[in-house]
Amino acid sequence: MDETMTETVQTAPFAPFEWMLSARYLRARRKEGFISVIAGFSFLGIMLGVATLIIVMAVMNGFRKELLDKILGLNGHILVQPLESPLTDWKDVADRLSQVQGIRLAAPVVDGQALASSPWNASGVLVRGIRSDDLNNLTSIAKNIKQGSLEGFDDGQGVAIGRRLADQLSLHAGDSITLVAPKGAVTPMGTTPRIKPYKIVAVFEIGMSEYDLGFVFMPLAEAQAYFNRSNDVTSIEVFTTNPDRIVQFRQAVTEAAGRPVFLVDWRQRNSTFFNALQVERNVMFLILTMIVLVAALNIVSGLIMLVKDKGSDIAILRTMGASQGSIMRIFLITGASIGVVGTLVGFFVGLIICLNIESIRQFLSWLTSTELFSPELYFLSKLPAEIDIGETAAVVIMALTLSFLATLYPSWRAARLDPVEALRYE
Repeated sequence: MDETMTETVQTAPFAPFEWMLSARYLRARRKEGFISVIAGFSFLGIMLGVATLIIVMAVMNGFRKELLDKILGLNGHILVQPLESPLTDWKDVADRLSQVQGIRLAAPVVDGQALASSPWNASGVLVRGIRSDDLNNLTSIAKNIKQGSLEGFDDGQGVAIGRRLADQLSLHAGDSITLVAPKGAVTPMGTTPRIKPYKIVAVFEIGMSEYDLGFVFMPLAEAQAYFNRSNDVTSIEVFTTNPDRIVQFRQAVTEAAGRPVFLVDWRQRNSTFFNALQVERNVMFLILTMIVLVAALNIVSGLIMLVKDKGSDIAILRTMGASQGSIMRIFLITGASIGVVGTLVGFFVGLIICLNIESIRQFLSWLTSTELFSPELYFLSKLPAEIDIGETAAVVIMALTLSFLATLYPSWRAARLDPVEALRYE
């Protein structure tokens, strides 16, 4: 009988009574309202931190993807420029490059700067001479024609211009645009500017303001004549099937060119831009992680105050036979519940906002009567968001880990509480 009385009843870890007490401590009574407020702020901090991290990372990924798609959709992945002699054999070189496995297009181009003008306005542009077949293979242009058509582009002397340039010059498809090049005919009096009107056969809209405002496409033969090229081209734009394997393609292109060439790939042409995006993305992640960290510290302070307030309860539970492990688990569940629920709610809030980010931007623009994320500043006509599963999972795991770690010290203190000391002055 005495042995039976002295046996300690061992309960399984995370027993129902531990969950019941944890839930009870989360629902503080009126006199414990301050602790409840701290728990509420901890929940809001973690929720907002996780949601903000997911939204910011998704928008940064969206910016990078959209800019990369639009930049590489118009400019080649590898720019082939001539060395030692002009690129007069551009047809043969382009044919040889097109036969390299993994290269989907090798487009000879003539580039030159000009002033585009109309009776109402003027703007500096980059004129690019290109063959009609090559232009039709540029899906970023061919699939985004808003006015006119590219049919018979090589046959006439028409040009294709961007939507923002057309708006700035108050022109439409079928109107005439005047191009002024600084280097025209050579006369005894010197070089005179070349001024020539062209009919607008098509208006395109890529969605990147820099290109929609600054590019004019012209038939290759006409561009050669306009810029005084002696049957040569400026360069050959090479488009590959996989821009991330650009290192492998460089060697193949050099060998296939069959003549001295200088290669510049898309990473070199845009290195500063994309490096700046990457640095900004990493810094934003670190800064916003502080929000989750501060919320986790709120859990620590809230639990410490809860342990101090519930000292007598802990002592009574210990005298009734609750083990130190049970006490620690009770407060661990209490604190971790705030972090887990806050993380999950933040995850769903961030997901919903990411999926509707453009609609939210338009609503806020309408509400404030201002243009948020102006295309002139951010290059894109809409706000993109690209959710990366790996990054989102990392944010959720980080928040859960911080929330769990924040509960360890207060829970350990609660488990180490001496029942005699706690009940001495009760």
